Amino acid sequence: MDLRLTRFRGRLLAAAAAVAALAGAGVWAAVPEDGPAVHRVERAFTVPESPGGDGTVRVDASYFTAGDPDGRRPAVLLAHGFGGSKADLRGQAEELARAGYAVLTWSARGFGASTGRIGLNDPEREVADVSRMIDWLAERPEVRLDGEGDPRVGVAGASYGGAVSLLAAGYDDRVDAIAPSITYWDLSEALFPGGVFKELWAGVFFTTGSTGSAPSAAGAVPGGGSGPEAPAGSGAGTGPGADTGTAPEAGAGTAPGPGAGPGPGSPRGAVGCGRFSPELCEMYERVAVSGEPDEAARTLLRERSPVAVADRIDVPALIVQGRSDSLFPLDHADAMAEAIRANGAPVAVDWIAGGHDSGSQTEADRIGDRTRAWFDRHLKGDTGTDTGPAFRVTRTGGMDTTDGEVRLRAADADRYPGLSAGDRTVPLRGPGQSFANPAGGGPPAVSAVPGLGGLGGLPELGVSLSLDYPGQHARFESAPLREAVQVTGSPSVRVRVATDAGGGEAVLFAKLYDVGPDGRQVLPAQLVAPLRVTGAGEGRTVEVRLPAVDHRFEAGHRMRLVLSATDLAYASPAEPAVHTVSLAGGGMSVPVVPGLEAEADPLPWWVWGLPLIGAAAAAALLLTGRRAPAAPSPGAGAVPDPAGSDPGPERADVPLEITGLSKRYAGSTDRYAVRDLSFRVERGQVLGLLGPNGAGKTTTLRMLMGLITPDSGEIRVFGRRVRPGAPVLSRVGAFVEGAGFLPHLSGRANLELYWQATGRPGRDAHLEEALEIAGLGDALERAVRTYSQGMRQRLAIAQAMLGLPDLLILDEPTNGLDPPQIREMREVMIRYASGGRTVIVSSHLLAEVEQTCTHLVVMDRGRLVQAGPVEEITGSGDTVLVGVRGPVPEALPEKVAALPGVGSAVPSEEGLLVRLDGASVTELLAGLLRLEVPVVGVGPHRRLEDAFLTLIGGER
Repeated sequence: MDLRLTRFRGRLLAAAAAVAALAGAGVWAAVPEDGPAVHRVERAFTVPESPGGDGTVRVDASYFTAGDPDGRRPAVLLAHGFGGSKADLRGQAEELARAGYAVLTWSARGFGASTGRIGLNDPEREVADVSRMIDWLAERPEVRLDGEGDPRVGVAGASYGGAVSLLAAGYDDRVDAIAPSITYWDLSEALFPGGVFKELWAGVFFTTGSTGSAPSAAGAVPGGGSGPEAPAGSGAGTGPGADTGTAPEAGAGTAPGPGAGPGPGSPRGAVGCGRFSPELCEMYERVAVSGEPDEAARTLLRERSPVAVADRIDVPALIVQGRSDSLFPLDHADAMAEAIRANGAPVAVDWIAGGHDSGSQTEADRIGDRTRAWFDRHLKGDTGTDTGPAFRVTRTGGMDTTDGEVRLRAADADRYPGLSAGDRTVPLRGPGQSFANPAGGGPPAVSAVPGLGGLGGLPELGVSLSLDYPGQHARFESAPLREAVQVTGSPSVRVRVATDAGGGEAVLFAKLYDVGPDGRQVLPAQLVAPLRVTGAGEGRTVEVRLPAVDHRFEAGHRMRLVLSATDLAYASPAEPAVHTVSLAGGGMSVPVVPGLEAEADPLPWWVWGLPLIGAAAAAALLLTGRRAPAAPSPGAGAVPDPAGSDPGPERADVPLEITGLSKRYAGSTDRYAVRDLSFRVERGQVLGLLGPNGAGKTTTLRMLMGLITPDSGEIRVFGRRVRPGAPVLSRVGAFVEGAGFLPHLSGRANLELYWQATGRPGRDAHLEEALEIAGLGDALERAVRTYSQGMRQRLAIAQAMLGLPDLLILDEPTNGLDPPQIREMREVMIRYASGGRTVIVSSHLLAEVEQTCTHLVVMDRGRLVQAGPVEEITGSGDTVLVGVRGPVPEALPEKVAALPGVGSAVPSEEGLLVRLDGASVTELLAGLLRLEVPVVGVGPHRRLEDAFLTLIGGER
């Protein structure tokens, strides 16, 4: 048995959940059945199995019409995604039929109830089937014609179906418009990018099509009346008025029944790859075993890709591509847009917030509407129809408080800029570095893992799926950015590569991280760019083109370029080698598109993505703008800050430092609200201040804001001592014990008046951003006395964020908010801190604190009980619960316990309880994938509520 193939099959387990994404049917949702009744006719086309061959294949189809049976209308062919069938398209077809189209859907060869083998859109098979269906549409009396045998027809589809729409336009000049979605331009480049085998996705792709044996050509077609010998185009119920809407229909992904499988003399691949044609099966097994694509494999896939007919696709094209797609990334959409535009046809490009990695259907309705408008313009000839901008990108934000759905923002332009428009240079730093390609290519680094991006426990642990092993990568970084950079396209950088690998060939994986001020790194869209560098034995300079993304790097963040020797999703060389990589000068070229702003700009990303929040916000600046009371004498215990004192560089960047803070109750000498409290807060943290009623939380926050003076100890904000009226408080926004509004004034007027009272320039207020945060719509113009409690809270947080303070303090911000608003509050704090600012929140909602905060300070009776990272306090830092599909095998705990950095593994009712002893959660996940453990979730074992009650109970 080949060990590489065994290792590869083990990796497939990690991607099993991604199979459904390949169907690609989720880019258009079904709508309620309003409007005219839809008539559906079930039929079957009998077509040649191959050109000039004797065998036949039956293609199962459905035909939809609505409205006037005598009127002629344009036709639309809808193609399904890989692993699906015509059943996935019924809702879309009915909607288009009601909109005045004749719609034909079908199950491609090897899927649903259609017979034949999968040829991956073979021009002589699957694409020829489309032309035969166009022939049939030309004979329909209700279909509009452009000439004899030439119907007015458009083709739409997603993923596999999107590619066939492009191919149909290239091979059949009767196609008049297309709308391909989340699809490929060159399948060889999709599965072998940069000459490297995309092992994980290729396995998912071929495994999906290998399930079951090839269907028999004589199999029955539900709802169809034609037999095996019936000529193409015959079938039951072919009249335009026939309504067979209740006829049975093949389900999505229906496994074909056994039938005419390969004979004794057939190639072994015909059996091993189920429904795939023998030449594809043989090609896949050859590449999977060797781990490296050969020229024959590239040629085979390229010939069945739209790129093969790039110069012949000259019809209006609406190109929709997902930003979260490691299978068919954005450069495929860019290539098809460039080619079709060069042929003189209109092109619109839409980058949606989804893709094969996310399976998101958030924009289904919008894409459906836009596709219909595209066909209205280019098939019906409705020149007044608005088909949308030439380029649109969807940027994700927070939650809509009315329905809990993700809030999306559109940024658009009147021309498609490509992937390298408006490049700017970002200098990178770092010496030349040597690193190893490990023997056997393992353990591999982790970037995108199809189907695992949504593991429920990872967000709670604050863990990124990305992982780079020490000694297996080189790293180069920029200085902290002076201003935010919105990257839209493919960054590039020149590096020099040298290797001692045999033949002088190095396989590398390049990725660009967003690194926050606290050191946390995020890999945009989890994308990585593989490249095979040849002739590098003596060193070679190459240009590295990084993945195309739409990502905002905030001011204060750094860009980190990583070049790794391995990646879980790809095949790496098995032979050990040492690579040396250094920067070749010139910095990194970063694409930016001036003027490409979201609808709500100039809102910062952390604000527009999280509207309609409820809670919080700050009367401190207004109060400190009044005449300040005299500072206490040194004898009172609070040492005044000398005028003009320099906090020193070691303290000037620390948002908050509290040392020995104490405050007695009024009139008492021995009863303390706060006693000897000390803790420190760093940039980028979300700190939760916890404690039961009477713990001293609010008193601490009021002293922090300069509203009351401590009896002893000191508070420093960015190195400056806090006292009433201290100038440093202009960098703080807070909401402590409720916001005060003038009830007879409107919400807008209250915010404007508040900022005027601070005496600061109006341009520094960022008032429009604050108004967007309020999310009150027309209520902003109403008197505040008419507001509900939740509305007042939303206005209060807008007030707290006026001026975009570096330190935001919120005392019980969720009072009066409903669950969706509380969830949005959680997101605003996380993203606000990730931009380099700091948030301190006091709350009784422990579940929210656990999901929001990075660090905690637990108080009881005025004293500090414990402070530190959330995982340290909850105990989840070293113990995690791994959810496993099905019962835990008896031998599994012992195998998991033997992984490096794992102390023990014990089965539980919910899965497997794993105690870490040096390994991170990401390293544990990578180890579980190698053991083929069917992981369904990872989460902390101990919850904050348990830890909090233990701490407080112990103190009492």
